[in-house]
This record gives sequence, C-alpha cells and structure tokens, in this order.
Amino acid sequence: MTEIAGKTVLLTGAASGIGRGLALALAAKGAALELADKDEAGLSETMSQLPDGADAVARGLDVAEKSQWEDWAADIAERRGAVPDIVINNAGVTLASYARDMTDEDLAWVMNINFWGVVYGTKLFMPQMLERNSGHIVNISSVFGLFGVRSQSAYCASKFAVRGYSDSVRVELDGTGVNMTVVHPGGIQTNIVRNIRYKLQGQDAPSRDDMIAGFDQVTPTSPKGAAETIINGIEKNNPRVLIGPDARRIDFWQRLIPARFPIKVGQRSGGGLG
Repeated sequence: MTEIAGKTVLLTGAASGIGRGLALALAAKGAALELADKDEAGLSETMSQLPDGADAVARGLDVAEKSQWEDWAADIAERRGAVPDIVINNAGVTLASYARDMTDEDLAWVMNINFWGVVYGTKLFMPQMLERNSGHIVNISSVFGLFGVRSQSAYCASKFAVRGYSDSVRVELDGTGVNMTVVHPGGIQTNIVRNIRYKLQGQDAPSRDDMIAGFDQVTPTSPKGAAETIINGIEKNNPRVLIGPDARRIDFWQRLIPARFPIKVGQRSGGGLG
C-alpha cells in the first residue's frame, strides 16, 4: 500500500480537469503538494479551492521544456530537502487533424507535451527514488492509448507512447520499492476538447461545435470521480488503472476484436472525438 497522508506529491496539469480534482482530493488526504501548469490563472484558481492550511506550492511550467523541469526539481529539493514521494504526470493537450493534413509542427507540439513531458517527469525523479528504494510514479495515458481513433492520430500516438514507456519502466522497477502506475481515463468531464487545437479539413470533417457536443455525450465521469479512482489505484499500487465504465468497455472490446474495433468506432463516431 502507498500512503498519501504526509507524502509530498508532484502534479502537473493542475489548473483544471483531472489535475484540479486530484489536487483537491490529495490535499484533503493530507498530502503536501507541488502543483504546476502552464495555465497560471487556472492554477491560481485551483490553489484558491484547496482547504485552509493545505501545504501547497504552485508553479508555472511548460512540461515540454526540460530546463523548466530541472529548475523546478532544484527548487523542490531546496525547499523540501528531497524529491517528491509521488509524481503524477497529468498535463496533456489534444489535436484534431487528419494524418493526411497534419503538419510536423502540430505533431511535435502534441508529442512534446503529452509524451516528452511524461518522460521528463519520470526520469528526473526516478534515480533518487531508486536510491531510497521508495516512490511512486503515475503517468496519465488515455483510452486513446488503447486503440486508434479517427482524426486523433497524434493524440493516440502520444498516449500509446506513454503506455509503452510506462509499462517498460514498470518492468525495470520491479523489486526496487518504486512503483509505476499508468492510467487510462475514458470520457472525463473536462475542457480538453473545448481547448483542442482544431485543424480538420474537408467535407467529411465534423465542426468544432459538433466535436464538443459529441464529446459531452460520452463523458460519464467527473474529474472528482476520476481523481478518486486514481488515488485508489495509487494506494493499492495498481500497475494499471481504467477510469469509467466506457474505459472498461473499450478495454474489453479492443482485446476481443483488436483489428476491427478502431474501424467500428470511427464509423459510429462519424469522425468525431470520443
């Protein structure tokens, strides 16, 4: 079991959605928080919602910039005297673009945040965790890290990469006292689609409004519920966490018909996200 109370938890993407839900739930459990997000206004709002007396420090951070990670790690070490006990790499973005039209710059933007942001957050703290034989790393993938989705090739690539990287690191950590959990949220009631970088072209492309409406129809889980599921997985040292009934159904069907399931979903969704 991993205890939360009294532990220092590092969390990226804390300005909204799952990140804010995690910050509030972790603070309620007595964790000391190191919170970061590029959206500093949203991060301030998260801080304002924490319970009185919460031990929390917020920092603006672009997870795609390795030097900013290094500066943050040095600051934490100076203030806390050690690396965090738990690292949750949650920050992420998405892009709506067909692969035929996608620019290298847009693909790099998604990969740098969603994948390299996770790699930096993992590699930076893992050596010291190994030295002390304790720690827990939590990397947020997605159900889109389980199967391919029309117009989401960049996002799916990044989340498959998070899954593969995390699963491999977990094998390397076996028996060290350092745990790895990879999380696959289904539809969560967040602003990720409202904030999407929309680049779809052609008559077959859904509008941004249609994409948002479609996403809203397939998001059964609240950020609070997602946070509770993740924390339960951390406490139990679960290697893999699926969030929501949709995630469990997707996991089942992609295992049953892995070659056909993505095509069926793409046909049913009409090209939308979700």
